[in-house]
Amino acid sequence: MDRRAFLTAGRTKNAPIPAAPEFRTESGLNEYQGAWTRNEAQHLLKRLMFGSAKQDIDYFSSRTMQQAVDELLNPASQFPAPPVNDYTEDMADPVVAPGATWINDPTDNNELNEFRQESFKKWWAGVMLNQDRSIREKLTLMWADHFGTETNTIRNAHFIYKHNDLLRKDCLGNFRKMVKDVTIDPGMLIYLNGYLNEATAPDENYARELMELYTLGKGPTVAYTEPDVRTAASVLTGWRINPDTLEVYFDPAKHDIKSKTFSSYYNNTVIPGRTGADGALETDDLISMLFAKQETSKYICRCIYRWFVYYKIDAAAEANVIVPLSIIFRSNNYEIKPVLEALFKSEHFFDVLNQGCLIKSPVDHVIGCMREFNVVFPAVADYTDAYGMWSFIRSFMQAMGQNIGDPPDVSGWPAYYQEPAYHEMWITHDTLPKRNQFTDLMTWNGHTRNEKTIIIDVIAFTKTLSNPGDPNRLVADALGVMYRVPVSDTAIQSIKQSILLSGQTQDYYWTNAWNGYLSDPGNMQAQTIISNRLKSLYQYLMNLSEYQLS
Repeated sequence: MDRRAFLTAGRTKNAPIPAAPEFRTESGLNEYQGAWTRNEAQHLLKRLMFGSAKQDIDYFSSRTMQQAVDELLNPASQFPAPPVNDYTEDMADPVVAPGATWINDPTDNNELNEFRQESFKKWWAGVMLNQDRSIREKLTLMWADHFGTETNTIRNAHFIYKHNDLLRKDCLGNFRKMVKDVTIDPGMLIYLNGYLNEATAPDENYARELMELYTLGKGPTVAYTEPDVRTAASVLTGWRINPDTLEVYFDPAKHDIKSKTFSSYYNNTVIPGRTGADGALETDDLISMLFAKQETSKYICRCIYRWFVYYKIDAAAEANVIVPLSIIFRSNNYEIKPVLEALFKSEHFFDVLNQGCLIKSPVDHVIGCMREFNVVFPAVADYTDAYGMWSFIRSFMQAMGQNIGDPPDVSGWPAYYQEPAYHEMWITHDTLPKRNQFTDLMTWNGHTRNEKTIIIDVIAFTKTLSNPGDPNRLVADALGVMYRVPVSDTAIQSIKQSILLSGQTQDYYWTNAWNGYLSDPGNMQAQTIISNRLKSLYQYLMNLSEYQLS
């Protein structure tokens, strides 16, 4: 089961090593016409959701590929209820009662805001755990990475939640609208100093990131200039946050009313200076200028590709996937959903070389594990224990390198942009042991709070498989939920014999033990025998390198 040995199996010592192909694959956006099996359904779910729970694989594999993608791209459930006051034992809230939401009662109390920030992060982990059968939560995290902000900089929990809510509501809509919404979002105005930007002292922070990170990106075809950044900053002067109502407004007195001329990269575009309330319309003019550049559509399609398909984009992927997607993006007036639909129904997305090739992010690893094993958490109504459990898993994701709400900086998490390693940055000498520590803990002891425990119920999970009494089917079915790379029959036999059969050679050694437990589930000795073997099995599978792949 060593990954290097697995991938090189079958080569003879003196066999010639084939030359590396120029391209990984030359598949494109033609609609996928291949088989639609549990394998393809699982691939779709692993990429569009957090984990692929068996019940979800069963559900979507019974539909067509087109039906599955359409359903995942059209969330039917309501937006999640907002975070609540779970911190009353640590700090009294003078306005918000325990268990009530705090989002409508903003405060300038720094200490109280810190507790609300933590409440928000716990809540967000819970939202991902309880996601519906759609891409919405995966996309919300992607856009939170794309428009990277940090709670520790924004500080005001009201604005932190509002920013997250904006991304969730816009995630499948129009990207141009999303950029405008983010531009005048109070959290972003604080994070990149937009609320300080005025005619007499233009602040370039947001203007720079608007071009470099949010729309155009970087590269040989992106040639805006430093004067362009300063000019864009002047366009954006005047946006303010009312300290009493915390609403965003435009202050004409702070706006630079001169006309703004951009470089030849922008075809020497001139944004006419406007006075009074009309000065706010210059922001729309700036966004229109940015979206007139084809680089914007290509850059955003690359960002989507790296999150959902593969981290490297070679010449074939650029020509056969990115460019056609960017044309779809522009021809649909920058609606996001048509791009996702074309990508997720394509032969390229289901290409075997694009399956099992991404290293799971910490969120995928932790949330996916909990969902795939159907770990039972306290009900949302039991907010004290629910938030406490969500806090526990959130802290593990942070320890593994993904602190939701607080990426390292404005660029987001390096795994999605840092060449050449990209997603390989998730696995280090520090984070891999923590990944194994998490799955080991959840398999054997779980986490207990107020006499309630979240733990992988190995017996309950095994009962959901097709034929748990057959050790061969049991291992194969478990791998069919947990893994995205094939495991050889030899390896399966070895795992079965060493763990389920405890070194014996006959399958009935497990079958009799399992059937014996089923016939007398109150027999604690029989239950312990079964439970310990299953715990050893799932712990072993989750400690292998294959489990880290999505």
